[in-house]
Amino acid sequence: MYPTDFAVSMNHVTKVFSQWQRDNTKAGMIRNLLKPEKRRITALDDVSFTIREGEFAAYAGPNGAGKSTTMKLLSGMLLPDSGDISVLSLSPQKQRIQLMRRLGILFGNRTELWWDHPVIQSFEWKKVVWEIPDEIYRRNLATVIDLLDLGNLLQTFARELSLGQRMRADLGMMLLHSPGIILLDEPTLGLDVVAKRQMINFLKKINKDNDVTILVTSHDMDDLEEMAERILMISSGKIAFDGSFTELRAKTGNLTRIVVTMEKGCFPELEGGNLLSYGNEVFEYDMDLTEMPVRNLLGQLSTVRGVRDVEIKKAPIEQVIAGLYRDWNFDKTAGSGNI
Repeated sequence: MYPTDFAVSMNHVTKVFSQWQRDNTKAGMIRNLLKPEKRRITALDDVSFTIREGEFAAYAGPNGAGKSTTMKLLSGMLLPDSGDISVLSLSPQKQRIQLMRRLGILFGNRTELWWDHPVIQSFEWKKVVWEIPDEIYRRNLATVIDLLDLGNLLQTFARELSLGQRMRADLGMMLLHSPGIILLDEPTLGLDVVAKRQMINFLKKINKDNDVTILVTSHDMDDLEEMAERILMISSGKIAFDGSFTELRAKTGNLTRIVVTMEKGCFPELEGGNLLSYGNEVFEYDMDLTEMPVRNLLGQLSTVRGVRDVEIKKAPIEQVIAGLYRDWNFDKTAGSGNI
């Protein structure tokens, strides 16, 4: 019996892939014929997590960590080697057809649009094949046209769309059947600033207004921090972190950027600060405010001659993530050395 109060439930899921090993040397080719060698790669290692209905969650990790594998397992494209998966109280393994009628999936590097047909024909094709009722189709079509600014694109061939236009059209098509949950794998990949802004604003709106559950992966951590309320981080096939972005930042202290604008010829020296860059009388420092409280920092600055302006802001989330990756890789290496 699957839980009904979770949109997604993964319970002790493991997925292992096998890769044939090839050696193109003469000796290696003979060895491959006599004794083929396989390499086992554990993409997911006893992974468990849940996502409640209406949540907007980010799923992040380095290349090869298991993000896309997770998305394919949740949608039924892959089967787990062990463990249980539930999406909207349905099994992707056993009830994939029922699940697909309530699920939306978008991979940033793929499209479902008919390449040599106008966008509207792809939309109408989906209406027929998915048996979307007329009323629901018309309502959802009007919504995505309005919010994704698709009006001028409907009669355009998919092959003539820019990447940002195609992503908006794909997102619109994905939502025509009113999915209760959507899985997005790199939805902002390659988008320019304007297209990315449209995508993020739209996703936040449908999550808030329609209570649509969203699970999104991306390598752009700034995008994830702006979109999602919660982040799950996977490293080497295991969940390494699950919590808010505030909690994530706290894992590495309170990393902060201090930008000091000085009068010409003056140079600030800040105790506890790591100078990152300077030019045109602007100096940028990296500082951990758990070790140097703001009160002490301001006290320092008040004694520095020539200060014209001070800006205190959070360190980029990617800097925080990079530090965590280094720690996790170090722990993994240290652990393997003790075996």
